Amino acid sequence: MALTGTYVPSSAQWVRDQVAEYEASGGQRATTLPGRDDPTPIVVITSVGKKSGNLRKNPVMKVERDGSYLAVASKGGAPDDPTWADNFRAHPEVDLQDGAEKRTYSVRELPDGPERDDWWTLAVESWSTYAEYQAKTDRLIPLFLLEPKD
Repeated sequence: MALTGTYVPSSAQWVRDQVAEYEASGGQRATTLPGRDDPTPIVVITSVGKKSGNLRKNPVMKVERDGSYLAVASKGGAPDDPTWADNFRAHPEVDLQDGAEKRTYSVRELPDGPERDDWWTLAVESWSTYAEYQAKTDRLIPLFLLEPKD
């Protein structure tokens, strides 16, 4: 994995706990969001903080096709983007762990259009709650495509 630096855990206890358990188990435990009945898997994404330059880790719903992943900046339909979206924009390279597999990815935000529509369809098919989140907010939920670096 390419990113180096000081890891600063999330201020949210559940995020800290999930990331720690996921990584400690090699991606075998804490593989779904806590407190949910659905078995939808997550991945853990490490990004570089926009302001701090520190490493940040977030569990994100797994939306994958042909080795590329989609990070959906839904924040539960809140009126603002999650902090990690700004990290991605400022530093468009991340590390992603999917189960035991870890790899570095280039990040690009998908503009409104056919490619975004295609990935949004896959996101909603992967986790239908995304459609509910979009209905709750006036902002167009940002989509970030993570493509493997060679």
